[in-house]
Formats: sequence, C-alpha cells, structure tokens
Amino acid sequence: QVQLVESGGGLVQAGGSLRLSCAASGRTFSSYAMAWFRQAPGKEREFVAAIRRSGGSTHYSDSVKDRFTISRDNAKNTVYLQMNSLKPEDTAVYYCAGGLRAIVAVTVASLYDYWGQGTQVTVSS
Repeated sequence: QVQLVESGGGLVQAGGSLRLSCAASGRTFSSYAMAWFRQAPGKEREFVAAIRRSGGSTHYSDSVKDRFTISRDNAKNTVYLQMNSLKPEDTAVYYCAGGLRAIVAVTVASLYDYWGQGTQVTVSS
C-alpha cells in the first residue's frame, strides 16, 4: 500500500509562485508514474502534469505548459510541482496521484491507484 501526502499549497497573488510536494510511502515509488491533478469548485478533476518513473518523460496540460514544472526525487520518494506565473484560474485543490497502470496513459485519472488528500491553492487577482 502506498500513501501520498501533499504539502505546499496556500494563498498567493497572481504572478507569484508556489511549489507543491508529494511525499510517498512504500518501496515501489520509483516504479510508478506520478501526476498532479486539480479540481476547482463546480468543475471536474483535470490533469495538470505527469512524470514517468525514470523522470525523463514529462507531460503537461496546455493550460499550465511553460508555467509549471513537475519533477521527482526517487531517493526521497517525493514528487514536486513548481508553479510559476500563477493565475486566478489556477485556483483549485491539487491532488497527487501515483500508479503503475498510468504509465501507458499518464493523463487518465482512472489509471492511478493512489491519491493524496489534496492541498488548496488559491491565487488572488
């Protein structure tokens, strides 16, 4: 069983930056694809960014590409999401997700087996 714990959310002004962290328990972390999803009030959960197990392959939604960067440190069992140039529309609860099946399609939420509890990101205008 793998547990994921997010941290780093908060309130920031538009144009600012935040770095989210997701700490994973378990010895198989390095085998998993890891991703960040987000859900704004009244909206469905959406894909933000993903990174495959080697860390060499990353994927981003069009809405965050060139502003957000996902990375992982397998030695620390941690995945990060560096968020720059934040916009009010980035306001959401951000969830960390991990899983083996997701390697084949990293943007598909149903392929992730493990989820964190979420961390709130609020961007003020």
